[in-house]
Amino acid sequence: MNKQSNHRISHHLRLALLVAIAVGSLPASAASFDCNRARLPDEKAICASRQLSELDVEMSVRYQMLTGLVAMGTRGDMGDEQQSWLSARKKCGANQVCLLGAYRQRIQTLKDEYARLASRGPF
Repeated sequence: MNKQSNHRISHHLRLALLVAIAVGSLPASAASFDCNRARLPDEKAICASRQLSELDVEMSVRYQMLTGLVAMGTRGDMGDEQQSWLSARKKCGANQVCLLGAYRQRIQTLKDEYARLASRGPF
């Protein structure tokens, strides 16, 4: 393997470790937000489901990591995309199948954005 491939793999491994630590250290039901303040049906469904809660934390960690790696203009665009996604998630209400699909799609989008960014590296 060349040096650039090793560098890229190293970034991916660090991300995987960060996500594993964040998800593995969760209490039984701990989303990326305060479940005591959950009022909307989607928020309550996330707090009631360990799987959704873990996906919420993974998505949040990936999003926060990416926003720390990009320029301010891109960060603003990412914030707009995240708000749009949150609005779409809200439309799922308490439907867990809808929420699972929304999280899986958003996480894949964030993975793809990270891969594009990493391909332009090194940082």
